[in-house]
Amino acid sequence: MPIHDWTRIDVGSYHDFHQDWTMQIRRALNAGVLPAGYIAQADQRVLGYEPDVVALRQRPPADTGGLAVADTPPRVRQSARIETDRAAYARKANRIAVKHKRGRVVAMIEVVSPGNKDSKHAIRSFTRKLAEFLRAGINVLVVDLFPPTPRDPDGIHRVVWDELTGEPFEPRPDGKPLTVAGYDARGDDGDGLTAWVDPVAVGDPLPDGPLFLGPGWYVNCPLEATYRASWDVLPASTREQVDPPAGG
Repeated sequence: MPIHDWTRIDVGSYHDFHQDWTMQIRRALNAGVLPAGYIAQADQRVLGYEPDVVALRQRPPADTGGLAVADTPPRVRQSARIETDRAAYARKANRIAVKHKRGRVVAMIEVVSPGNKDSKHAIRSFTRKLAEFLRAGINVLVVDLFPPTPRDPDGIHRVVWDELTGEPFEPRPDGKPLTVAGYDARGDDGDGLTAWVDPVAVGDPLPDGPLFLGPGWYVNCPLEATYRASWDVLPASTREQVDPPAGG
């Protein structure tokens, strides 16, 4: 199935597709793509990188002497808080964690949301997170179906690569602004990061991505089949916005 132009719809509608697509990927991996002893889970947190349990307290303890903003706002002339819709949806988006049967995370799948590239802070946080995974030996598959922004003018892979190495990388072909990139955290010799990058464009078939489970060892993640399955259950009104009928 050709890659669609997801910039045609609002971020909420894309988030709906994104969440279903990640679930389709999870189902396909667990239905026989992954070898015995490995499982895929939808996970917004990864052990060791974000806390498993967060305890929230609605009010500070009475003996701290502090003030609750809800009760007594600070007396200042100006204040501001902003979270764009794109950032909010990116924060809620699932990622897929692939684990060994003992629970060790061996790989992550990240399907990029618009909010991951919505600001300097967003793209810095996203790329640093991927770099942290890779430096810890966790392999990563990144799928970015959104065109470059001023924050990633050469595509998301270039930003990730610069964060990790700063070394040159072959320029992407003209007219191929989207990215499917599989990262082998240890390389086939067990001692070096390797990136396998497929630049693509709207209208191209979506390639399956290499999902590395160990140094030099991977399975093909069925991106095209799972993408098609999620596309087929999108509301007709959303499909028509993304792929308007001829003459429409």
